[in-house]
Amino acid sequence: MHDDGRYDDPRVTGSAGDPVSRETEYPNWRPSEVPQSPPEPGRNAPTSGVPWSTDDGRDGMDASGRPVNASPDARVIPIRRNTSASARFEAAAQPPASGTVPDPRPASDTPAPAAGSYASAATEAAYVSRETPTREEDDPPLAMEAMRAVQILNPSGEVTMPRPDRTRVMCVANQKGGVGKTTTTVNLAVALALHGNRVLVVDLDPQGNASTGLNVPHHTGVPDVYDCLINSVPLEDVTQAVEGIPNLWCVPATIDLAGAEIELVSVVARESRLDRAITAYPGHFDYVFIDCPPSLGLLTVNALVAAQEVLIPIQCEYYALEGLNQLINNINLVRQHLNPRLEVSTILLTMYDRRTRLADAVEQDVRNHFGDKVLQAVIPRNVRVSEAPSYGQSVMTYDPGSRGATSYFEAAQEIAERGVKEPVSRNA
Repeated sequence: MHDDGRYDDPRVTGSAGDPVSRETEYPNWRPSEVPQSPPEPGRNAPTSGVPWSTDDGRDGMDASGRPVNASPDARVIPIRRNTSASARFEAAAQPPASGTVPDPRPASDTPAPAAGSYASAATEAAYVSRETPTREEDDPPLAMEAMRAVQILNPSGEVTMPRPDRTRVMCVANQKGGVGKTTTTVNLAVALALHGNRVLVVDLDPQGNASTGLNVPHHTGVPDVYDCLINSVPLEDVTQAVEGIPNLWCVPATIDLAGAEIELVSVVARESRLDRAITAYPGHFDYVFIDCPPSLGLLTVNALVAAQEVLIPIQCEYYALEGLNQLINNINLVRQHLNPRLEVSTILLTMYDRRTRLADAVEQDVRNHFGDKVLQAVIPRNVRVSEAPSYGQSVMTYDPGSRGATSYFEAAQEIAERGVKEPVSRNA
């Protein structure tokens, strides 16, 4: 070990008196690639060892690559030059020939691709998968919702749903409560009215929920359907136009209707009171929807006698199926004794929850039993449908872009198309 930091390594020099640097020498590293400079003025240069030289860029080396102070028997590690890199540097240092334009792209060691590879790449780029989304799928969700809202609201007022040749009187009935009778009546009526059909809604439920959903006053003292059934008041005197919905009218129900069943017991032809009131109406309607109470009393019987079609909303649960047989039996009794033209024309599945297997099982059972009478449109559970009545609106106007509004719109469209194929009339 010397005072200037050098020590003697016999593995390189072959003798203990030759100085060797403490840095490890690597096989692929050459000292000439590391820039070296002579010592700065004022500093002591080493008096022995490898001398400083800048003549050939190979400090301390002779022409054969051996250290100048190495013994003849010492092993010399060969140094490899990166010829490709040196060639690139030398080519870059040379000026371009006159009349030529230098290529701005950097040189690469990889060979240039063949001309045929560009053709194959162009062919792959031209291929379009069959799974490529359509324009509708590419649209953002807000744009899709806005398009559905415009389609449902129909601001132009054009008749986009076919109108039947004659009036269709439909009774929305199911003796089980909470299956969506009132919600179905209100939303189907609004959907048909928005698209050019003249619609009348008769609220025959003493709770008056259909009147609430259409924002029609139905407090005590308002002329309602009770006056038509008990006092024989003409139907046009109690009919009110629905605000904001053209071509839509409503006959409200008040709490007085709760006592109508008792009072009708002693009335002559009590089962056909509503039928005569609708028949005597001077105006023309394309659709008359009768919202029935959740019972099989005289009010429901009046609705079944006045209608030609029965629309049964079925909740996708077991209890809804359990009471369906009793409703079908009552409809058959009314057909045999009071209204031979009555038929179950439409079944609508409501409150469908696609996350449960029960909903799928109920849907399959209903479709297998009723066949084509079941609408393809299914009403899902949707919070917007439940929120709309609190604002005195239907879901069609409250949130026309929601899934609930879209489903009811599709159901109304199916009903309208079926009415054109098979027109139903009170006078048929």
